[in-house]
Amino acid sequence: MIRFLNVVAVIDAASGGGAAERSLQLTRALANEGVIPTLLTLDTGFTEPLKETDGARVVSLRCLQKRFLIPAPQRDKLAEIVRDADIVQLTNHWTLLNAMVYGMARKLGKPYIVCPAGALPIFGRSRRLKKIYNLLVGKQIVRNARGWVAITELERAQFAAYGVEPSRVTLIPNGVWADPFPQYDEAAFRRRFDLGAQPFILFMGRLNPIKGPDILLEAFAQLKHAGDHHLVFAGPDEGLQRPLENLAAARGIKSRVHFTGYVSGPDKAAAYHAAELVVVPSRQEAMSIVALEAGACGKAVLLTDRCGFDEIAEAGGGQVVAARPDAMAQALDRLLPDRERLRAMGENLSALVRVHYTWPGAAQHYVRLFDSILKQAPCAS
Repeated sequence: MIRFLNVVAVIDAASGGGAAERSLQLTRALANEGVIPTLLTLDTGFTEPLKETDGARVVSLRCLQKRFLIPAPQRDKLAEIVRDADIVQLTNHWTLLNAMVYGMARKLGKPYIVCPAGALPIFGRSRRLKKIYNLLVGKQIVRNARGWVAITELERAQFAAYGVEPSRVTLIPNGVWADPFPQYDEAAFRRRFDLGAQPFILFMGRLNPIKGPDILLEAFAQLKHAGDHHLVFAGPDEGLQRPLENLAAARGIKSRVHFTGYVSGPDKAAAYHAAELVVVPSRQEAMSIVALEAGACGKAVLLTDRCGFDEIAEAGGGQVVAARPDAMAQALDRLLPDRERLRAMGENLSALVRVHYTWPGAAQHYVRLFDSILKQAPCAS
């Protein structure tokens, strides 16, 4: 049996985003395929208790500084963890934990894979530090890998800037489970967040500039055919909630904009099922797990062209627009009055997701990649 070490600096469901969710769900799916998985992360604090994950071992190293995710020196423990693995995956890109595991994997001759999960471009905050990181170690990590995993075709092309021919990169998209949300209560969700019976648009994700909640709010304020629709932001605040609240008040729509904070379990399920439309207004995204979860719940999705998931539009499961408020407002004005069209789009997206985007399918792709790498010559240390 293959012993697989998946390295991801943040695994908390609220703050870790798509990389954390991908790591958790793939760990569960790989265990079902007979792989022995270990998750290596940092003890940055968890919104929900961190537990052993369906047959996987979860190991956390002490974090000295949360802003830049600086791990404490734990060389002996790290060596033991890496030595016990047959193959390693470095998830995300801009983390010192990845750099430490990279160095140890090279020393011990362990093959490793890189899965940036949308993080290869220099985008967002700390751009100067990211350039320094790439100069010192980041590009070496990517170039010296034995395997590369992209979540979308868009991300596959991004490897070229790191000296890796895109044709060598394996495409393994995100997924969902057959029944991701078995329990939910729409009425209870509406009561809890004072939504009444009004139809609403749903944003699910972190309130962070990269996720574009400000683009969506600005678009909502521009709508000509909003009708009685409300807008719900479901996700943890990463510094934008107050500016969004102020903008809603300034535009005279404060009473129709709601903030639930982080939701999970039945509340997350109820939010998806109760929504008229799910919007992913990201400025940069690998492949939106939110879009897949919405599809699994039979909901249409409006997303930007920075998400690498234009297949949604091709399958008739939603629309793709530029990451601008005016483009998003125009699409919303076309979509919201036509509930029958939204219902049909939701059915189309559901069919696409359930056939082509599942965690068991992704795990099977990984197993084939593992086999291919482990059959090659041993790594040079």
